[in-house]
Amino acid sequence: MKRIVLTTTLLAAALVTPAQAQARTATPPLVILNPGFEKGAEAWTFTPGTGVATNNPHGGTRLIYLDSGPGKSVRQTITVPATGRYSISAWIATGGAGGTFTATVNGAQADSVTLPARSIYSRYTLTGLSLTAGDTLEIAFGSGNGWVNADDLMISPAAPASPVITSGNTKIVAMFDWAKAKAASWVHQDGVVGPINIGATNPVDPGEAPYTPTYWAGYAHRTAYYSRDLAHQLAGAQILGFSAENKNMLRSFAASATPEHKYYPVWAINFDAKTWHTIDYKSPVNFVREVPATFELVEKANQAFRWTGDRSYLDDPVFWDYYRNATTGFVAQHDGARPNGVAEGTGKGIFQGVASYNEVSREPLAEAGDGIGAQYQAFRALAEMAQDKHEVRLARTTARQATDLKRYFNQTWSVKPGTGEFVRAYTIDGTPLTGFGKENSWFMPMKGIVEAGPRNEAYLDFIDTEATGAGRPANIEAITYLPDTFFRHNRNETAWKWMQHVYDERETRHVSNRQGLNGDYPEVPFTLVSQTVEGLMGVQPDAPRRAVATQSRLPGDIPWLQVAAIPVGAGTVDVRHDGRASTTFTNRTGAKIAWEARFPAGHRWLTVDGRRKPGTQKVIDGVTYTVTVVNVPDGRSTNVTVAS
Repeated sequence: MKRIVLTTTLLAAALVTPAQAQARTATPPLVILNPGFEKGAEAWTFTPGTGVATNNPHGGTRLIYLDSGPGKSVRQTITVPATGRYSISAWIATGGAGGTFTATVNGAQADSVTLPARSIYSRYTLTGLSLTAGDTLEIAFGSGNGWVNADDLMISPAAPASPVITSGNTKIVAMFDWAKAKAASWVHQDGVVGPINIGATNPVDPGEAPYTPTYWAGYAHRTAYYSRDLAHQLAGAQILGFSAENKNMLRSFAASATPEHKYYPVWAINFDAKTWHTIDYKSPVNFVREVPATFELVEKANQAFRWTGDRSYLDDPVFWDYYRNATTGFVAQHDGARPNGVAEGTGKGIFQGVASYNEVSREPLAEAGDGIGAQYQAFRALAEMAQDKHEVRLARTTARQATDLKRYFNQTWSVKPGTGEFVRAYTIDGTPLTGFGKENSWFMPMKGIVEAGPRNEAYLDFIDTEATGAGRPANIEAITYLPDTFFRHNRNETAWKWMQHVYDERETRHVSNRQGLNGDYPEVPFTLVSQTVEGLMGVQPDAPRRAVATQSRLPGDIPWLQVAAIPVGAGTVDVRHDGRASTTFTNRTGAKIAWEARFPAGHRWLTVDGRRKPGTQKVIDGVTYTVTVVNVPDGRSTNVTVAS
């Protein structure tokens, strides 16, 4: 976009340290000049039959076109400033098949995509580009059997981690490899100057700013990441090694939750990680805010801490103040219509604060199932982090709050008096609501606030039935939550069914015309990555305590599955499941790991590297498992198998 002076930019606390700034200066980003063609033909070379147009831009006001027929091209040549690995993406629409999107390095083709006939914009990526400082990189679009329109190019750094998947099921391999590459293509290079405040038809205060370590989390036609999307994408990003991006983005939201905002984090932040996105922020009393996000960010910070062991999640006062305020001051300030210790929305719309992520509902909700479920997990997360911070009293107090809230939910909040119906929300006037509420239904079991047992199992059946039928959400990003919901409760076949549905719908047009295809919604690939590792493989890291738990959740048509090079702490681990009765764990973290191998309850004996030993029965969230803990030295592999 063109550079425009910002007039109403709202800045959060500085998020880039001097050391980070120095590193960014020392390693200049790989930059495409004029990537959105807003400066016309500048930096690009055009053959006859091509040019810059204004009739069909993906973003901004301009695009390039190539007329039908052979021999036409638009290209740019770049001298690579620093050695690295990258991917290059572009939004392309075509009137016929046969066009090309190509990268060459020093005259040799590095990667190329042959374009199908697809009249709506979709995002194509050239991957695996290993470049050396001084290389000549050429990016080119070639003509085909119909017109070609292209816009909004982006260069992303390669993922710092690269888990490798193998399996007896070819679909999960193809799914994970697609998701891994697609997710990495959404990550921004630190220091690249790019547009901000873009996304509305008539953007407010558009301009440019230097991006910091971030990735797209939200609509692809908006230059911002969203708190809800970040919460759901964080684990997938971490599994690909994007821990710096996760921390930067989480911290920007934490810094925004000021007393002026009544401890709500802002809803969306531009990729500079400090400018509130003006589509969603009008003033300190008029900005988009949704109750569950406040609590999910606490839970996800703890999740990032468990994956990385990075103590800044405990020691940075911006983070710690956020956790404390979210679980105390925020609840106190937003508990008026139904005073019961549950944070409330206003019932007046997203710019005044809503109780649920279900934005399409017109119900004037005070409290919702996704809000109370997220609040429960925030209490649990703070209790765990306080324990690691050696704040024992806070850990005990917050753990007790979690226990009390879960008891209240199951005995009172979710029970409609005189009926067997499951309450999933309350309106401002106190009316309990039942039936299917999309997010405010499936978040309750997904967050584990529903007690294990027949009531929970019946509600999971209800969610699956509704989501399969008339209650199915129209937007694919909502459906991406369903695998998480069912994996949590060991509904392996159902979770896998929904993973396949999300993947199979990746080339279907998204419900939002400006978004493109379902697979071009960033949440889709990030969640498929995490649902493979945390869901199917049941990997649960605890890097600060040098521990990892695993549990096979393989469905019947995946006989075995291995994911190697999963980043945990400063190293990696490999996990292989053969069915649901044998797991092999390899430690490459540089230190001894306490590995907890989990299996379904009812097995008295396990074998550890062929040696028979009794299993231990362990209750986790109301469900009993057979487990054993093995101390695995660095560089060693251990197998645990259910003994017959």
